[in-house]
Amino acid sequence: MTTPTPLFSPFKLALVQLAVGSNKDENLKNARKNVLEASNHGANVVVLPECFNSPYGTSFFPNYAENIPQGSSVKALSEMAKDAGVYLFGGSIPERDESTGKLYNTSTVYDPEGHLVAKHRKVHLFDIDVPGKIRFQESETLTAGNWLTHITTPYGKLGLGICYDVRFPEMAAIAARKGCIAMIYPGAFNMTTGPLHWELLQRARAVDNQIYVAMCSPARDTSASYHAWGHSSVVDPRGQVVATTGHEQDIVYADLDPELLASFRQSIPLNQQRRHDLYCDVAENVEEHADGTVLLK
Repeated sequence: MTTPTPLFSPFKLALVQLAVGSNKDENLKNARKNVLEASNHGANVVVLPECFNSPYGTSFFPNYAENIPQGSSVKALSEMAKDAGVYLFGGSIPERDESTGKLYNTSTVYDPEGHLVAKHRKVHLFDIDVPGKIRFQESETLTAGNWLTHITTPYGKLGLGICYDVRFPEMAAIAARKGCIAMIYPGAFNMTTGPLHWELLQRARAVDNQIYVAMCSPARDTSASYHAWGHSSVVDPRGQVVATTGHEQDIVYADLDPELLASFRQSIPLNQQRRHDLYCDVAENVEEHADGTVLLK
């Protein structure tokens, strides 16, 4: 068997599972401290959690929302990335669109010089209504994004989603078929969906698409109105959990290995055995743009 050609360069990924409170400035300071710590431990790419600068909940989003790129959180994230010298996936923050006034759950990405290189608005909004049990409607406050996001880095191409986006396999399938070697999902599953599906969904997206999958959660705060599951994790292309943690503030590290990915794809050659004569290629009619956005042609 010939040696597969590496699809990307090896790099260390860090997931910063932050404790998030009601004070935005303190949340930003805590994020900065941990991003710099991750960099000092050799991380090349660092990920923050969903809604890392504010409490999680539709009632909080309007008060914490910022314009992008003018907001204080974006400026702080840019400085963190530059000072740490890393690619920084800035979790997500509530965004207020200056032109329309609409609110979004938005992730921003920065290069090691602090430049904003991509913006992803959560595509799938978490709307559930189980009579007598739970009702949570993000769409009452937020607007859904209308593009997918792939970021080109020197280490390889990385796909980006936010939390509920992980439940929709088409996003990861499109990313993998467009050359992404990992999907990054800042997320905040709750104490019901977390034990049931947090790890399961990561492993499914990873093994179906033969890519790395990483999900970064806030730490759990039982005094808050929303209790996050935690357990930030990295799963490899074989579907194995290679790094994880519990529910407290922590940093999770994983080394992403191009040889493992390439050899596993060679041993189980899904890409060469798909039957597009029987079913559609989900990536056939999508087009990538220089700003990271991915749209239907």
